[in-house]
Amino acid sequence: MRERYQFGDVEARWQERWEQARLYQAVEDPGREKFYCLEMFPYPSGNLHMGHVRNYSIGDVIARFKSMNGYNVLHPMGWDSFGLPAENAAIKNKIPPARWTLDNIAQMRGQLKSMGISYDWDREVASCLPEYYRWTQWLFLQMYKKGLVYKKKAAVNWCPGCNTVLANEQVVDAACERCGTAVQKKALEQWFFKITDYAQDLLDSLETLTGWPDKVKIMQDNWIGRSEGARIHFALEGAEGPAADLPVYTTRPDTVFGVTYMVLAAEHPLVERIIAGTEYEEPVRAFVRKVQGMTEVERTSTELEKEGIFTGAYAVNPMNGEKAPLWVGNYVLLEYGTGAVMGVPAHDQRDFVFAKKYGLPIRAVIQPEGETLDAETMTEAYTGDGVMTRSGAFSGLGNREGMKRVAAHLEASGSGGATVNYRLRDWLISRQRYWGTPIPIVYCEECGAVPVPEADLPVRLPLDVEFLPTGESPLNRSPEFYETVCPKCGKPARRETDTMDTFACSSWYFLRYTDAKNDRAPYDAAKARYWMNVDLYIGGVEHAILHLMYARFFMKALNDLGLTDTREPFQNLLTQGMVLKDGTKMSKSKGNVVSPEEIIKKYGADTARLFILFAAPPERDLEWSDAGVEGAYRFLNRVWRGIYQLLTENPDMTKMPSGAPEGPLSKEDQQMRRLLHGTVQKVTEDIQVRFNFNTAISAIMELTNGLYLYKESPSKHWGVLREVTDHLVLLLSPFAPHIADELWEATGHEGFVYRQAWPAYDRRILADVDEVEMVVQLNGKVRDRMKVPAAISREDTEKAALALEKIRDAVGGGTIVKIVTVPGKLVNIVLR
Repeated sequence: MRERYQFGDVEARWQERWEQARLYQAVEDPGREKFYCLEMFPYPSGNLHMGHVRNYSIGDVIARFKSMNGYNVLHPMGWDSFGLPAENAAIKNKIPPARWTLDNIAQMRGQLKSMGISYDWDREVASCLPEYYRWTQWLFLQMYKKGLVYKKKAAVNWCPGCNTVLANEQVVDAACERCGTAVQKKALEQWFFKITDYAQDLLDSLETLTGWPDKVKIMQDNWIGRSEGARIHFALEGAEGPAADLPVYTTRPDTVFGVTYMVLAAEHPLVERIIAGTEYEEPVRAFVRKVQGMTEVERTSTELEKEGIFTGAYAVNPMNGEKAPLWVGNYVLLEYGTGAVMGVPAHDQRDFVFAKKYGLPIRAVIQPEGETLDAETMTEAYTGDGVMTRSGAFSGLGNREGMKRVAAHLEASGSGGATVNYRLRDWLISRQRYWGTPIPIVYCEECGAVPVPEADLPVRLPLDVEFLPTGESPLNRSPEFYETVCPKCGKPARRETDTMDTFACSSWYFLRYTDAKNDRAPYDAAKARYWMNVDLYIGGVEHAILHLMYARFFMKALNDLGLTDTREPFQNLLTQGMVLKDGTKMSKSKGNVVSPEEIIKKYGADTARLFILFAAPPERDLEWSDAGVEGAYRFLNRVWRGIYQLLTENPDMTKMPSGAPEGPLSKEDQQMRRLLHGTVQKVTEDIQVRFNFNTAISAIMELTNGLYLYKESPSKHWGVLREVTDHLVLLLSPFAPHIADELWEATGHEGFVYRQAWPAYDRRILADVDEVEMVVQLNGKVRDRMKVPAAISREDTEKAALALEKIRDAVGGGTIVKIVTVPGKLVNIVLR
């Protein structure tokens, strides 16, 4: 063993040995309990950033810990490699997207390997390769057959900067999340996944996700947006049959007798029909153009000044036969509800403001108990409960009961009825871009839209395409791609030139990892049955709605298709915080980026991993600290130096048996063993139960300090030192695997630490303490030192509480604000 810790040589040597031994290769073994650990796969931008380092280091600690605890661990990695950046790079650098992407993958793969992450690289996938997207297309076809895929003309979010459609979730603050350009509305024929068929299932099964953070489940709950109300079919005056139907959804059917006007979304198809050839045609069209130039965020903002224009048409209320004028408003969206709302200004504040602005009638039909509302003197809408009035046969009912009765009447009369509405909209997957999974549909003049036969998959992207600065997809200018024949009739046909939203690729990749090389199916059912579900999924909370919702939908749909045995993909979810520098997220534009490559080159991968795991609990944001990195590096050197000194003093220590020391033990020996076993207990629980890696590392540091003190004792027991050094290396290994393997071999052991058993702690050693030293501080000053029952440092809370009462009495009162325990050594009680 060298005197100095030369991390470069150590890390390169062990990475090579791990790869040669295929140490992390996972194989199905029904006789062993499995653990599937997965970090969200990255977009191959070309270089890892510190957020990646944190994400993957967290996953690696868990994977290594579980392996050492006897689990059969699957820990794969791949690449979410379709997407717009590759096209932008193609335009800017005149390099094909495929080459740019694959070069980046090679670069980032090398960076990941330099970190020593325990990935099974035999299962590597890349969503841009035909052997992967063939099965994305195959899954699309299965869902198409099931009726979960359809095409319709819709007002979509259009990014003029990227020249493509965006899903609702990809619009952030009225702008494209990718390039920041203001988003516009545009009507196009688009493909959709029918995720709304699963709205209630997605909502109900949130309760089963007990291993997910509450904040993520709340975000999904709010996005699904379930509400109970009624559907009411108003009738367009002067129209007959289906053309007269004007449905609305409301959560307040009890107020239907208070409707004094109605408002349509600017995109509602009825608008053109009712204004054509009338005096209202031009002014309404001008207003519609103005509204369509606004963003969805602007139109739904509570700060928006509500504006509208009368269309000249009326709708008939099915409950009382009254005519309500039809307006077009800037605050109604076609995508939500039915694109039409009933105006009840007395009982909705938004409607109240609109009615006051345009002089529309206000009619109070819900009266508070003991009060009488006068529409002439109302200064705001009354939205509370009360008694129904001016509501025909329903007058006198409490409004909550009235909701049920009105809904029942609507259903009995064929004019609507109780219903449930969801904020969730179907998933728009069409993208007018090149670098994505081709949609496997062809268009034939004779047969219409025809799915590509499964035997003809994959529909391959052409690689010899030219990109123009316009951003238009080169598929539209590639006859070699779009010219084909109809699979049904054999006549000339045209391929769909839209590609799929990249989230379609990432909604099932965790299944592909279970059988990544299968060329006959997306995965083998038996292998998926063994590995699924993912036991721990790790990634940023920013994916709570986008990726996580879509992956859950895919899993449920595939289960209904008989392709999986489970309906949820991720058993437990850990959402890590961001890595900050100078209080803000690292970014090139802010000039505060720290390169992982530079840190690894200067300090080593183990130091980078150790710092990023020690600096903060995983769920919290982490502030980068150069001093913290230096501290992590010094600590690893301290561990190395301490073991080197022991081996220099007694080279025969490497030949000593591992395990509990033999022979009589002094009190000092016993205290060292109590510190050791207390540390094993804490590190085990911090990793296994709490994911508190920072406190686990802190405990390892305290153990190292204890080892340094103990090894200087003239009466030290070499059997105890053997036990402590063995356990120290094993405890350190999930966090710093390279140095751990080097020290494991240097101390006389064979084999990789990854294949060793996690150290066990002996409860008898921890329990064998009658008393410990207690230091009591009051208002920052040491007030007393005393021996107290050891129960206070253990989990016997009843005895501990009694002991603390005696302490308070001894020092004259005070409130306990902190208890710091070092097992078997001392307890520090801070009072004020």
